[in-house]
Amino acid sequence: MSRFDDLELFGAIVDAGGISAAALALGSSPPAVSRRLAALETRLGVRLAERSARRFRLTDEGTLYYARGQGLLADLRDAEAEVTTRGDIARGLLKVGAPMELGRRRIAPLLADFAALHPGLEVHLLLSDAGIEVGEEGLDVALRFGRPADPSLIARRIATVRRVVCASPAYLAARGTPERPDDLTRHDCLRLARRHRLLDEWRFRVEGEERMIKVSGTLSSTSGDVLHGWVLAGKGLSLEALWDVEEDLAAGRLVECLAPFWCDTIDLFATFLPGKPLPPRIRLFIDFIAAAFA
Repeated sequence: MSRFDDLELFGAIVDAGGISAAALALGSSPPAVSRRLAALETRLGVRLAERSARRFRLTDEGTLYYARGQGLLADLRDAEAEVTTRGDIARGLLKVGAPMELGRRRIAPLLADFAALHPGLEVHLLLSDAGIEVGEEGLDVALRFGRPADPSLIARRIATVRRVVCASPAYLAARGTPERPDDLTRHDCLRLARRHRLLDEWRFRVEGEERMIKVSGTLSSTSGDVLHGWVLAGKGLSLEALWDVEEDLAAGRLVECLAPFWCDTIDLFATFLPGKPLPPRIRLFIDFIAAAFA
């Protein structure tokens, strides 16, 4: 067995959470996997994991070996992809992060379509409204609203979308329809939170000038998906990206409010770390979603 085989074996054990689960995933037997792990520890001269019938815990050396080893395997997969595909086919593991609702509604189907075009590709989608960045969780590409503050990252604008204030017909029947932005101060507004910051100022254009209206309400969440559910349930007014609610607006489940006062737009960026050459799986995926959103 090569040292890369040892890295893959140990990675499989850690990812599975133990020897028995890894054996099942690898199509092997627990004794065989256990013998290979013991041989690896003998060669390295350190114990990589404390293990018993009920427990599997990495030692400090095991944690280091896993982290560095997975990085080496990722580099190897990238090198093989560059050499074997000449940049035209995506191979290896592609890890993409995206906001919760956009990821579930738009990015997940696109990722599935992209994977179908590239049989040698494995994809993993991480959804979070907490503001995850590329590099965290081993992400290759992070889709985010707004340009990142880190100048070392490369950011490509994928799309720009208008945001709309909307509510359910039931909420408007009970509470009335706001006629001007200032009317929002008398309504329950559903607010999104980002990294301990409540987004409680909504932008409008009033008489040719931009104004920020501070809103309040009973409900707030770090999840855009949760806010979407609340606005459909008639819990308040919500400021939503048009692509998240356009089907609800067309079906009458939601009603746009304050359209003459034009809410702001948001930009969707694909961010990734610089690399020469950029792995085909990253470059091709970004081109693919840019074309899809265009």
